[in-house]
Amino acid sequence: MSEFDTAFELAEGALAAELPRRWAHSQGVAERASELAPLLAGRAQLLATAAILHDIGYSSRAKSTGFHPLDGARYLRDVGGFDDKVIKLVAHHSFAVIEADLRCLREELLGEFPAPDDALLMDALVFCDMTTTPDGARTTAPSRIREIASRYGSDSVVGQFIGLAEPHIVAAVRRIEDDKELHRRPVSATPST
Repeated sequence: MSEFDTAFELAEGALAAELPRRWAHSQGVAERASELAPLLAGRAQLLATAAILHDIGYSSRAKSTGFHPLDGARYLRDVGGFDDKVIKLVAHHSFAVIEADLRCLREELLGEFPAPDDALLMDALVFCDMTTTPDGARTTAPSRIREIASRYGSDSVVGQFIGLAEPHIVAAVRRIEDDKELHRRPVSATPST
């Protein structure tokens, strides 16, 4: 069984019955991840695995601090069997360190899970998460940001986080969209001289 298959079963068991909308979102995020395989030079499974697991910290199995990236990463570390890069991607998905600051959990997050050093994978997971609705459908990053802000309210920690993270999210999504466009263009032959 592949790491992704193991991750899928774990996420399904933790989210499907308890949080079906989160499960739909996670499946949609993983579907988006599969589209980015041509950009990732052999790291597509890492992204897909992190994508299906990114919100596992919302489940009652994992929840301890109420900060789902940290809770999810701790749960995955404790369950064992997952690549350290996957766990770090879950811990830091969608600029989680900004929300960690607001929750006074930055030191815990970075102390236990140093930020991944693969900027492309980080951007790719932001793209997948922030272009997928809570129900698993495709959307744009600005629409997703508005939806999150509306759902949580500007006075909430999540509302404050999304306002602070918005320019970073938009930039990450744009970088991936630009990379996708470059991979779509045919390579033209160089004229001979």
